[in-house]
Amino acid sequence: MTTLPPPPDGGATEPAGTPEVATLTEVRGGFWRDVYRRLRKNPSAWIGAGIVLMFILVALLAPWLAPYGATALPGQSFITPTSIPGPGDVPGFPLGLDRFGGDVLSKLIWGAQASLTIGVVSTAFGLIGGLLLGFLAGMFGGWVDNLIMRLVDILLSIPNLLLAVSIAAVLGQGQLAVMIAIGASQVPVFARLLRASMLQQRSADYVLSAQTLGLGRGRITMSHVLPNSVGPVIVQGTLSLATAVIDAAALSFLGLGGGLPQTAEWGRMLTYAQTELAIAPWLAFLPGICISITALGFTLFGEALREAMDPRTRAR
Repeated sequence: MTTLPPPPDGGATEPAGTPEVATLTEVRGGFWRDVYRRLRKNPSAWIGAGIVLMFILVALLAPWLAPYGATALPGQSFITPTSIPGPGDVPGFPLGLDRFGGDVLSKLIWGAQASLTIGVVSTAFGLIGGLLLGFLAGMFGGWVDNLIMRLVDILLSIPNLLLAVSIAAVLGQGQLAVMIAIGASQVPVFARLLRASMLQQRSADYVLSAQTLGLGRGRITMSHVLPNSVGPVIVQGTLSLATAVIDAAALSFLGLGGGLPQTAEWGRMLTYAQTELAIAPWLAFLPGICISITALGFTLFGEALREAMDPRTRAR
């Protein structure tokens, strides 16, 4: 009987499959490390993340940062029919007052909380709904895919803001109606993106290998296809936050946000500032600047994240 020589290192033979598992783990960990490295070296990512973090902190710390409450009107005695004190005109009100006697600085701080809440919650609604529809279409295919995609095509044929306005008008005025309206208008975008990503992943080599090993379609979809398909959807969700903040301001500007006139929300501040542009232009400029900077922050970070996760740019 011929005796096989021991392994070159003198140790035991490594169990089958161990090197492959280690390699897969290293590849997956290497991908996210590479994404983080590219984000860290991207100035746009730092600027966007800094802007977003600043507004998030302002929204969370609003009860301690704002000199007055969200609906307080501490400067009513200073308001006249033809004059509204501006920034620095009255001690204790560094950014001036609005038509109702509210402190503009406090309204901007509380408005950050309201606007970001609407943007985040509405995007979460749209993301969940889009993931559900896209998952069903990408997993089952056939008539299920055709039915869902035709519904998505109908929704995509309607301009995003027009669809949100229509839904908000049907549901009635209120913050919850605005969230549902904006989220519903984003559902078709997320659904089509996830469905396209899943169809692309289903033709990958690792899926064919899993099918050869006898794994079922459900297990392949949940364990392999879906986890590798949600990356682009998450990136789109980050970008959609900017659109959601702008849409929330637009719906409030159109009078669909509900609430009292003195309620602190950037879009509502713009609504009641349009009649005061001749004597108090800062009432429109300040909330408009806040909306623009917040949208810019989400856009910069979302674009940087998309670029970091894009295989075509990561290969360079």
